[in-house]
Amino acid sequence: MTDSPPVSLPPDPEAYDSPRAERARARGLSAPYIPGGRDPDPVRAKAEERFYLRILVAMIAIVVLGAFVLGVVENLLRG
Repeated sequence: MTDSPPVSLPPDPEAYDSPRAERARARGLSAPYIPGGRDPDPVRAKAEERFYLRILVAMIAIVVLGAFVLGVVENLLRG
């Protein structure tokens, strides 16, 4: 592993005027770093979020209905 000094890049005037940099300066940040970043494919990300939401709702429904069914079965067995 080599310890090379960091490369100094020239300033980018387009990046300085970017919306991210403007929002960062408005918040008083020294650099245009705002957590979260840009999603390279927001359409696919939204579709994936909907998929996981459906799975979450299904899991909740299974747990609730399973407890209900087990309660009914227990009551039937106890007579």
